[in-house]
Amino acid sequence: MRSRAIPAGQVALIGLFVTALITAQLTASKVLAFQLPVSIPIAGSTLALPGAALAYALTFFASDAYAELYGRRAAQVVVNVAFLLNFVMLALVWSTILAPAAGSSPVAPDTFAAVMGPSTNIVIGSLAAYLVSQNWDVIAFHRLRQWTGGSHLWLRNVGSTATSQLIDTVIFVGLAFFLVPELLGIGDGLPLGLVASLVVGQYLLKLAIALLDTPFVYLVVGLLRRRGHGEPTVTLAD
Repeated sequence: MRSRAIPAGQVALIGLFVTALITAQLTASKVLAFQLPVSIPIAGSTLALPGAALAYALTFFASDAYAELYGRRAAQVVVNVAFLLNFVMLALVWSTILAPAAGSSPVAPDTFAAVMGPSTNIVIGSLAAYLVSQNWDVIAFHRLRQWTGGSHLWLRNVGSTATSQLIDTVIFVGLAFFLVPELLGIGDGLPLGLVASLVVGQYLLKLAIALLDTPFVYLVVGLLRRRGHGEPTVTLAD
């Protein structure tokens, strides 16, 4: 039996998910700081967060839209295959770092390695946070869909993302910036006050994005449904 081609819209959602994920992994080590007009508990008047926060938040937008259109099992396939692709990205980055540099290279090898080479604590923290939070996001989205009888897309989008982003933020920041450096002796972990500030800052941004992206989830899902999407193109075994 001849298989159907995967529609462009479905490929685009998968592509957005993987692109945002890889971008987040490569930008996670830079800590950003934004001045707020008011002071908030724990974070104070400076919102500090890892550079990956914006890109990583887009993965939840893509996975929620994908889960709504193609179901829980299809979304979990995307999440778990993308997890394995993280290791492909790491292998490619490190092979480039270890390869000899030309004398005419505009970027010095040490500089390239410092910027592109993700540190052990970032890798462990990001992979652990990803595996737990992304699978939880798909499960929570599906449970909310069942409880609401398929209505109130905004509720499952915000509810699943808000809880999964909290899980992701606590695991990533706690491991990458505190526990892993302390346990493995690869430098000093950040002070607990700064760790808490990073958790608050990253989560507030992700929560804001979850609220703001809801209209776009409706837009994407509605557009693709009008084009005949809504059923997986591949039958997955139970």
